[in-house]
Amino acid sequence: YTQVDFDTILRESDILSVHAPLNEYTNNLMDINAFSKMKPNSIFINVGRGPIVNETDLTYALNNNLIASAGLDVLSVEPMSPDNPLLNVNDKDKLLITPHIGWASIEARTNLMQIISGQIKEFFSL
Repeated sequence: YTQVDFDTILRESDILSVHAPLNEYTNNLMDINAFSKMKPNSIFINVGRGPIVNETDLTYALNNNLIASAGLDVLSVEPMSPDNPLLNVNDKDKLLITPHIGWASIEARTNLMQIISGQIKEFFSL
């Protein structure tokens, strides 16, 4: 892959999946400015940290067809608060929210248990 600048990623991606930590560079990174640069048929996914996304701006982007859909495994406040702007997305089929368990596939959990088992055996010299 060729490394490109952020605007190019936004402009050219059909699917944009964020897997970033929250810091001063990523806080509110995905705002109306970013969503406005994306293709109207693009899909946005955030499995990084909730505050990376401005949820009010994402709601606007979905309601005004700036992007096609979004999938979120994290929110700015968890559990979702009753005043979360995402509750105002008009077409709920455009938005999929999972409860911060995107990592928890059967394979990931099995691998995690094997690692823990190995660490216990190693600790007790079994």
